[in-house]
Order: sequence, then C-alpha cells, then structure tokens
Amino acid sequence: MKFLLHSLWLVAALLLPAGSPLAQTPPTAPAVGELLQQIPNASLKKTGELVQQLEQAGGAEMRPLFEAMLAGELYAVKESDKLVAVTKDRAGRLVGREIFNDRELTAFASRDLKKIRVNNRLRSQLRDAIARIDLLHGSEEQQHAAVLSILDDLSSQNMRLLRSAETAGASAQVQEVIALADAMVQLRDNRVLEERLAAIEIMSGRLEAPVRNQLQRLLNDDGEQEVAVKVAAQKALDKIAGRVEFYAQMEQLFFGLSLGSVLLLAAIGLAITFGVMGVINMAHGEMIMLGAYTTYVIQQLMPGAIEYSLLLAVPAAFLVSGGVGVLIERGVIRHLQGRPLETLLATFGISLILQQAVRSIFSPLNMQVVTPGWMSGSLVINPVFSLTYNRLYILLFALAVFAALVAILKKSSLGLNVRAVSQNRDMAKAMGVRTELVDAMTFGLGSGIAGVAGVALSQLTNVGPNLGQSYIIDSFMVVVFGGVGNLLGTLVGGFSLGVANKFLEPATGAVLANIIVLVCLILFIQKRPKGLFPQRGRAAE
Repeated sequence: MKFLLHSLWLVAALLLPAGSPLAQTPPTAPAVGELLQQIPNASLKKTGELVQQLEQAGGAEMRPLFEAMLAGELYAVKESDKLVAVTKDRAGRLVGREIFNDRELTAFASRDLKKIRVNNRLRSQLRDAIARIDLLHGSEEQQHAAVLSILDDLSSQNMRLLRSAETAGASAQVQEVIALADAMVQLRDNRVLEERLAAIEIMSGRLEAPVRNQLQRLLNDDGEQEVAVKVAAQKALDKIAGRVEFYAQMEQLFFGLSLGSVLLLAAIGLAITFGVMGVINMAHGEMIMLGAYTTYVIQQLMPGAIEYSLLLAVPAAFLVSGGVGVLIERGVIRHLQGRPLETLLATFGISLILQQAVRSIFSPLNMQVVTPGWMSGSLVINPVFSLTYNRLYILLFALAVFAALVAILKKSSLGLNVRAVSQNRDMAKAMGVRTELVDAMTFGLGSGIAGVAGVALSQLTNVGPNLGQSYIIDSFMVVVFGGVGNLLGTLVGGFSLGVANKFLEPATGAVLANIIVLVCLILFIQKRPKGLFPQRGRAAE
C-alpha cells in the first residue's frame, strides 16, 4: 500500500507542472503544525492558501480537517488556538472531538470557541482538495466518487490528475469514468469530427448530470457548425432521457412497495383479528401508535446505544401493544360477543382514551425518533436511482413478519386452534378448543403486530398521538380488498394499493390519488364483495 501511494505521488510529480501543489514533495510534520497554527487568525484569502499548502504537505492525513471545515464544524479554542471539530448533541451541548484521531473532548461553552469562517469559494476549493485526496489515496468507492465530482471541473490540471490515477492502476469502474471524462474533454476541445462523434458515442446513455448538461449546452450553442455533431448529441440526449424515465418509474415502484409494506404491517393484525373474531377494531390504529411510542421510550432509556435500540424496540413494542390488546379483549370485547355495532363503538371509545392518555403522558407534540446509522443514507444504484436504506429495511422487515405469521398459523398449535375457530367456532368449542383463550391470544397477536408496525413507522414519520388514525382507514381498505381473514389477500392488497397510490400521485396529487383509489375499490367491491381471495367453506358463510 505504501509503495502504491509513493508511486502515485511520483507519477503526479512527473506529470504535473512544477508549481502544482501535487507536484511538490510533502514537507515534514512540523511544517503541517506551523500551517495549522495560522488558521485561527487567517483571513478567508489566507485560509485558502493554507488549505492548498496543507494539501501538499499532509496529503491524505488532511482529509478530516477539510471535511470538518467544509461541514462548518471547525472551531478554534480561544485560549490555545487549538483546532477542534464541534457538533451539537441531542441535549444541545457543544461537543468537541480531535480532528485527526476523532477522540472525544469535553463539552465547550460557545464563548470559549471561535468559528473558522468558510465562504463559497473556499468550499469549492475544499471539495476539490477532498476529491484529489480520495482519488490518490482513497478506497475504490472514494476514488469513483472523486472522479464523478471532478466531471464538473475538467480543467487541464484535473485531467492530468485523472490520467496519473489511471496510470497508477485504478479499478475498472474508475477507469470507465476517467474514459468518460476524457470523452467530455474531447467533445469540448477537439475539432476533429470523427473524434467528437466517438466522444458522443461514449457519452450516450450515461446518466451523470455533467454529461447531460454538456450535451444540452452543445445543442443550445449557436456557434456549433457541425450538424452531424448536433444530431448525434440529440440522439444521445434522447437515449439518456429514456433511461432516466425508466429509472423514474422504478423509483415510483420502490416507493409504492415501501408504502405497501407499511400498509401490510398495519393491516395484517387487523386481518387475523377480524377473520377469527369478526370484530371491527377501531382502536387498531392506537396499537400502532403504542408501538411507535415504545420505540421512542426505549431510545430515551438508551441514548448511548441508538444503533441497537431499534432491535430491542421490536419485541418490546410487540409485548406492549399485544398486552394492551389482550386487556381490551378480556375487559371489553368478550362481553360484546356477537354485537358488532356495539363492539365498533366500544373500540372507538377506547381509541380516544388511548390517544388522550398518550397526550397526558408525553404531551400532544410530535416526538422524533432517531434513525440508527445503519438505516441512514441510501443504496446508490446509479446517478439517478437510489434506494433509501430505511424504506428498504422496512420492506424486508414487513415480508419477514408476514412469513413469521404464516409459519405460526400453519405450524403451531395456536395457529391450528385459530384456524379451527375461524372456520367453525361452535364445532371447535365442542372439540375442546378453549375459544375464549384463542380469542384473547388472537387479539393480542394482531395488536402486537400492529405495535411492530409502529416501530417501522417511527422511522418514516414523527411519532404523535394521531399517528394511528392516519393508517386505520387504509388498513380496513387493504383487508376488504384482499379478502377478510385471508393473509395472502392482505399481502397482495397492501402492495397493490401502495403501488397504485404512488403511480397516481405525480399526475393527480396525494389527496386525489387516495380518492381515486377509494372509488376504484368501491367499484371493485360491487363486483366482488368478498375481495380478491374470499374464504371458502363454512368460514365464508
């Protein structure tokens, strides 16, 4: 590795002009220390010069400093002029850390710190410096990102830097982008028709924004006299537009599946509860709300372990919401057996009680649940298409919960009893099945899954007393559309309604999209009152 780094510096020194920062041999460490001491009292112009000197003196070791400066987190301690990176913690305190070893420091008072000023020109210089460092010293992913950032500024110096990295043995992915940069320069600077057409052919279908911008500028340039070049540029742009449209549809599909996964989690508990007991549970949304608040409470109890709090919140939310569900069934619903209208009114009253209880305990304001680091960011597929990790994990999580519930109902004794009661309650009771216990366990299971849905929703929206009310109507729509009591119907119904909503929203808006879906659902129920997958046998009577 050291040999490769020295080789890169040597190649850069040979290819770059003598005055270039990268062509000079990095000075010794004391020179870096002297430069750092000048930053707290330097003007903006002088700071730019110091950044250039630090890049040539420290190389890759200066990256944390440049990142902190670019993020506006670089401060100097007034007493000693020591540079530190400062951020605010959740309590609003100014917490510092060492620049180069990331060691945490004690909290600072604002009067003890002096912020290092940064303007737009300096930010641009810092981005270029970080890109050069990543290109010469970074991992393959960092090198690829650095080359992409350089596409916006294909100066002669940056092109020499790219060619030096290519000579030093960059990966195939990085070399492909370097070839793209070379094609962009050929199209811009070369006057040979064949070579310009070859450059456009390389750029055709590429999704990077600088490529599209350059081709568009070429079409709008009245000074461009080559008709063949403009025709080729238009064809390349049309091909790019087609690919962009395709990935836009893929993004809508992903958002639809993400919404469908949330609807699945919210509706699946309602499906088994209504299928077995015939109870329209208007408090189901509040079970979702309790799961979300459980996630919030666990994060408050584990402020230093946010990365693991969500994993603990899943079983905790299941137990809390499931326990409340069992209490509701034992305390209220079992006394209203066979009276669906009174059950509906009773559960609606319970939902109001739970909402007010949450307002009294936590206040009516929304609470924010912190997203763990492993759920932050996105999986970048290409420059115009990426999958956010939080939605991707929730989609996979919903499918895992669905598979676990199916396994419980198909393989366990509880599942056997649930299916027996749902098919013929009187016969199951005559065979010795404790139908009251099955009712309580079923209601608790459905409520517990709703609590797990609340954990997932806490990563997509703020947690508040009205959280569950936003999804209760959609949950009933999914259950009715898929077929009451049918898990496969709930799966298909949730994803179908989610995808339909997201594909309608760009054209109609969110509210009108919901109205259209509701009207279509009403028309569908007119034709198939029992949904997509109706129950068969006695359960359908």
